[in-house]
Amino acid sequence: MSSYLELTARQRIPAIFDPGSFEEFLPPSARVASPHLAQLDAPVSFDDGVVVGRARIQGRLVFGAAQEGGFMGGAVGEVHGAKLVGMLRRAVEEQADAVLLLLESGGVRLHEANAGLIAVSEVMRAMLDAREAGIPVVALVGGSNGCFGGMGISARCANTVIMSEEGRLAMSGPEVIETAAGVEEFDSRDRALVWRTTGGKHRYLMGDCQVLVPDDTTAFRAAAIRAIEDVRNRGAQLTLEDLLAEQDMLARRIDLSEGLSEPMEVWRTLGVPDPASVPMLDADAFMELAAQHRVGGR
Repeated sequence: MSSYLELTARQRIPAIFDPGSFEEFLPPSARVASPHLAQLDAPVSFDDGVVVGRARIQGRLVFGAAQEGGFMGGAVGEVHGAKLVGMLRRAVEEQADAVLLLLESGGVRLHEANAGLIAVSEVMRAMLDAREAGIPVVALVGGSNGCFGGMGISARCANTVIMSEEGRLAMSGPEVIETAAGVEEFDSRDRALVWRTTGGKHRYLMGDCQVLVPDDTTAFRAAAIRAIEDVRNRGAQLTLEDLLAEQDMLARRIDLSEGLSEPMEVWRTLGVPDPASVPMLDADAFMELAAQHRVGGR
């Protein structure tokens, strides 16, 4: 078993894609780095914190990206976002079988806020364009930095979100919420609360991710292969029916969590008999429980 959580972006690529198949676009040798960081005398990375390219998975032609959480928490700036957009557009041009996004990001870089915000909006549009072209987009979330901010929103534009329990997904990170609303609203130092609220188990129960796997690269790869096949069978395009179903799911979530302040209270409302036991369940036992107690989702 190899932990997905503990790997860097470049180590995850050979673990998920077919060995030796990844062809990187704009590698570090191209020296394409953020001009904004250099102007601020901030450290730069010659791949700007994201690896993009073409590869194969079980022989299928796929395009992929892996964000490096070790560089600025995987935060998105102008160049970082442009690499993601360029990869997605090229996937459409070459009619790839799928796009895999190995996401690990705290959101937009404060150093390049406006450029980063624009970049994230372009990433979301490019993801939906890929889906409209019939190309499945699958997001993998299992890194230690989680997937927050603009990339948290972008992840939900994918056909399928695959998470581990250790992965985290939300629009605002714990520190951001605490800074804006106070520690009484959300204590970012309470790690158990943070994972109960943003971790993979809660996100699966609430319908934000479609697949939960153990923290294992083999499990992530197998889930990605299944997701690509499932999406290709049912169609990658975003339809009006999909949007209406999503809206109905969100309305049910609001109803069941009304007046509740803690995920375990939500789990109890979902009918989970012993909410306190959920964090201790392994992936298989949790999935068996969740089959009976889940809001749902696409």
